[in-house]
Amino acid sequence: MLTTYAKTKLLEEKVFKDPVHRYIHVRDQVIWDLIKTREFQRLRRIKQLGTTYLVFHGAEHSRFNHSLGVYEIVRRIVDDVFRGRKEWDESERLLVLCAALLHDLGHGPFSHAFENVFETDHEYFTRQILLGETEVNAVLRRVSQDFPEKVAQVIEKTYPNELVVSLISSQIDADRMDYLQRDAYYTGVSYGHFDMERIMRVMRPRENGVVIKESGMHAVEHYIMSRYQMYLQIYFHPVSRSAEVVLNNILKRVKVLCANNYAFKYEPSPFIAFFKGNVTLEDYIALDESIMLAYFQFWMQEEDRILRDLCRRFVNRKLFQYTNLNPFKQPEVYAELRRLFIEADMDPDYYLVHDSTSDLPYDFYRPGIEGTKKPIYLLMQDGEQRELSEESQIVEAIAGRIKVDHKVYYPEELLIDENIPETLRQEIQRLIESV
Repeated sequence: MLTTYAKTKLLEEKVFKDPVHRYIHVRDQVIWDLIKTREFQRLRRIKQLGTTYLVFHGAEHSRFNHSLGVYEIVRRIVDDVFRGRKEWDESERLLVLCAALLHDLGHGPFSHAFENVFETDHEYFTRQILLGETEVNAVLRRVSQDFPEKVAQVIEKTYPNELVVSLISSQIDADRMDYLQRDAYYTGVSYGHFDMERIMRVMRPRENGVVIKESGMHAVEHYIMSRYQMYLQIYFHPVSRSAEVVLNNILKRVKVLCANNYAFKYEPSPFIAFFKGNVTLEDYIALDESIMLAYFQFWMQEEDRILRDLCRRFVNRKLFQYTNLNPFKQPEVYAELRRLFIEADMDPDYYLVHDSTSDLPYDFYRPGIEGTKKPIYLLMQDGEQRELSEESQIVEAIAGRIKVDHKVYYPEELLIDENIPETLRQEIQRLIESV
């Protein structure tokens, strides 16, 4: 049973000026109270695109921006498009708005690199923030005692109402529609732009999720191609990946040094719990990117040569060069490069790094294949639902095709370092140029 608090409206609507959606409207007291919580405000200190700002200098936007944007898209869908339709249960409105706002709550600083090294899971911590002793949990419990669990279920995609889940997580959801446009805006590229207003107008609620009216197919094609281009040109940009490789190796080196009882000049107190694997919710919430960047500058003065060098590279943007080498297809070349790097006194674990990316622009149902995502369905004029790639030649051309890219990163100045024998440098260069 929902409390009166769940239905309380603000005396005056709050409006955020937004460069992507023009305005973000808040009318519900619950949403306004969630935005003011400590845990949600923390998202201001977590960049949406991690290290990408070192490539596209405008990409300084935060997960706070993005979360508000996802909320606004869902609000427009349920208040303007779904309202009054028999398939939409109005009692789910507040739940889906809260899930939209809070879906990224558990992201840590430089999310992916951090998770790789310290084996944390942002989805786990999202749940802990929703259900633990937090300001967010206190607000949600004022709605009802089971409301925090329901919000967590929507975000985890286990909530029984598939329609509610699909608004937050599907192949055409509010999360993707916001980050594509927002990331395109802040990086200054045109790839991520598509006709979102048209897509929202042709969305229709159904029991098993959102479907798209047949007349909106071309707008959806544009959306999928926008996503495809954004991954190739922005999210998988090789220089951004280079920055993430350096960042990843900084954290890896600090973890190794701590395990070996290295005497830091600047004790990494905020990281100790992560090194030991006994992270509390308070430890996690307290760590953000401003703290990490401060420590990177401290560690530029450390005695350890590798840590000092990697931190200077990241802070001063002296990143690694790359070559298109796939160690799985050319293991002999990669093994020989590792041997030569060791001979040059460059630890290959930190200075010769393989990185790969892969993306599936659009998936469709393939019986018997594990991990297949729920496809986008078009609502035909006769009421039949047809899978998108059956009707769209553009989508059919890329459906189910995984794009994989392999690169090996290394310090380019190694090839001109006069402290390294010229014959050794020439051999390294010959191998790099041979791939």
